[in-house]
Amino acid sequence: MAGTPYETVRAGRRSVRIGRPDKVLFPADGLTKADLAAYYKAVAPRMLPHLRGRPLMLERHPGGIEDHGFMQKDTPDHVPDWVRRAELPKEGGTVTYTVCDDTATLVYLAGQACVTLHRFLSRADRADRPDRLVFDLDPPDSDFAPVREAARRVHGLLDELELPSTVMTTGSRGLHVLVALDAGSPVDDVRAFARDAAELLAARHPDSLTDAPRKAARRGRLYLDVQRNAYGQTSVAPYAVRALPGAPVAAPLAWDDVDDPEVTARRWTLADAAALAEADPWRDAPRPRALGPARRRLDALRKDG
Repeated sequence: MAGTPYETVRAGRRSVRIGRPDKVLFPADGLTKADLAAYYKAVAPRMLPHLRGRPLMLERHPGGIEDHGFMQKDTPDHVPDWVRRAELPKEGGTVTYTVCDDTATLVYLAGQACVTLHRFLSRADRADRPDRLVFDLDPPDSDFAPVREAARRVHGLLDELELPSTVMTTGSRGLHVLVALDAGSPVDDVRAFARDAAELLAARHPDSLTDAPRKAARRGRLYLDVQRNAYGQTSVAPYAVRALPGAPVAAPLAWDDVDDPEVTARRWTLADAAALAEADPWRDAPRPRALGPARRRLDALRKDG
């Protein structure tokens, strides 16, 4: 029997048509395109503040997550004109990114089998001035304990530098530690700061942490990955679903949650939509900070060894 050809979802002031809503995207879990759209509609009030104004890299899986899928930068011509775009320069031309400012766009993207949204760390109108800095912490093996330890150490260093931070699961393997910035520093300065902070932290804990990009040089230590802070790079958005069995979600945490043995990178899933929509671990998130004072503190720490 043929599946339902489309489903109409009311999202804000718009009615969004989802084609093939019964299409199974997560075969092991039986989760469909309609399920994905319902999840994103439910968490939209929490998720949209972290998306508005930001260019997106869209991870699409029209054939389901067991298909390879693809990463989409340029917005196709068939996308409705009410979906916001942002045209940004690239080498030899420009890219017209999709920007998600409202629930209708979020639901529309789910209908396009966009499973995961990856966001710029800057806004489209100041693409070369990040307002987020991220440390990406993945375990060197299947043990999550080194990720907890690394996150606490990044948190501690950032506190020394008087840069308050937040933390989230990635929904994949590890944790992201994030700093809200005032968008006053160029992207190269932000990246250099992140790199130097990682270098200092690795020097303090040489047996467990490394800033070496090459896997062969890590020797079982956790890599402090700051590569996402470069221009044009993206980071998984808070509340985004990952294209993995179980439909795990990138979920914001309170810092006390990091010590909870039940918390892992895939602790929350699409099935936790109601709980994720209700909770707000970042309700007291720190205000954005200027990078300059922290840069001077970091330089002093590096000088003192």
